[in-house]
Amino acid sequence: MRDPISSLSRRRVLQGLAAGTALAGTGLGLSRPALAKELVVGFIYVGPKDDYGYNQAHAEGAAALKDLPGVKVLEEEKVPETLDVQKTMESMIELDGATLIFPTSFGYFDPHMLKVAEKYKDIQFRHCGGMWQEAKHPKNTGSYFGYIGMGQYLNGIIAGHTSKTKKLGFIAAKPIPQVLLNINSFTLGARSVDPTITVQAIFTGDWSLPVKEAEAANSLADQGVDVVTCHVDGPKVIVETAEKRGIFSCGYHADQSKLAPKGYLTGAEWNWANVYKGFVDAAQKGEPLSNFVRGGLAEGFIKMSPYGPAVSDAARKQADAVKAEMMKGGFAVVKGPLKDNAGKEVVAAGKAYPETAPELESMNYLVEGVIGAIG
Repeated sequence: MRDPISSLSRRRVLQGLAAGTALAGTGLGLSRPALAKELVVGFIYVGPKDDYGYNQAHAEGAAALKDLPGVKVLEEEKVPETLDVQKTMESMIELDGATLIFPTSFGYFDPHMLKVAEKYKDIQFRHCGGMWQEAKHPKNTGSYFGYIGMGQYLNGIIAGHTSKTKKLGFIAAKPIPQVLLNINSFTLGARSVDPTITVQAIFTGDWSLPVKEAEAANSLADQGVDVVTCHVDGPKVIVETAEKRGIFSCGYHADQSKLAPKGYLTGAEWNWANVYKGFVDAAQKGEPLSNFVRGGLAEGFIKMSPYGPAVSDAARKQADAVKAEMMKGGFAVVKGPLKDNAGKEVVAAGKAYPETAPELESMNYLVEGVIGAIG
């Protein structure tokens, strides 16, 4: 059930009450609701919950908690990565009694979540991403993420088999490590099919810029690219534009197949329900919540969209075989010898980084075969 207090009115209530005399033990002039019988869990999204992308994937995970006994779910959507998210977190704590909060967007972590966590040391915060460090960040915070680069590698295999021009495209928001890993994984998957394949990478500059995303998709199609994928918050515009242009697409975050019934090949999806249920189960049992949680296909943190009608038998066979290896654990998408797209060796021969390798969470290069630059 949606929280009846709108985000705007909640923030105004907080601002007004914060001007009053603060009560001992609270961050604001409010007393917290009783928490005896119910675990109140808050989710904060930077965009709409029905964006066919990042926010929808998290909202689907949150929805899986709503039927659990003793759990109340709060949700706020379209909260910018500004002081507004701090106010939203504080309102969930002070007005609704939330004791476990998931600020899901990348920009919520620093400084916003960290500041609120320092203020409310008895509240647990878990952020989606790879930035939490044990020696640096509060103990009541942590991070969770999935090895979705594995899914992008499988996307690349399917794209590599499907492409006739051998030109693929990747539309991305920002060149942060997780995005670079996805671009590189997609490229390596495609080039495992045909090492002559190239991937044109375009960075839009932010997580949700529909006009720029449409322009990027059209530009790629104009250049002869015949399969596109992405790492933006909402792939909807990119997938729909690809369908209109008569080219293929691989999805990301959630299932976008209904947006492109002809051209959608498959997609790398999050499966956050398993992650969120794990945190809630621990919280209800009074057990410590893990500060650093990771998983891939085998752990059920990610999944693949069903194959579309354009996927060939050869593509299915190779992708299914690689997926079976991934399910065993320890599969290395990134392995040497490997050069970046400027010709510098970035992984030596004989060296391999399985999905669990922490080095992948600080990736700062684009691999050979990618056309584009980080800076």
